[in-house]
Amino acid sequence: MKDSNVVELNLHSDEPKNISLFGYELIREFVLPEILGKDTPEILYWAGKRLARKHPLTTLDEVIEFFTKASWGQLELKKERKDEIEFELISPLIVSRVKSKAEHYFQIEAGFLAQQIELQKQAIAETFEHPVKKANKVQFTVKWDRKDTL
Repeated sequence: MKDSNVVELNLHSDEPKNISLFGYELIREFVLPEILGKDTPEILYWAGKRLARKHPLTTLDEVIEFFTKASWGQLELKKERKDEIEFELISPLIVSRVKSKAEHYFQIEAGFLAQQIELQKQAIAETFEHPVKKANKVQFTVKWDRKDTL
């Protein structure tokens, strides 16, 4: 079996998995920026979009469940309007990322949300992240233009 097939099988398993947050954050916050350089935020955003294309989800509930399974945190839908959705993310990772003052706190997650909403709404979408340092959470605003359809 190819390694990519093993990863694919594990992604769809409901079996709980333990990962080292320290190891995950080392790679995400230190190794990737070292490799990607000044373009890290943009590349991580597009990586999140590509990840969403590989794992298309048809409902917001599935998106919320994906965040939990990916250990990205607890995503909650806060407000939905005709051309925008607001989400809130709570995670133990927020404190360390906000304190690190990185420019790419949650760009993978933002790109992932943009692409999932784009697929669901069939309109070009973009996500903006808003870390709320004192509350240890992140707010995401996903906007789309119904006239700019796929």
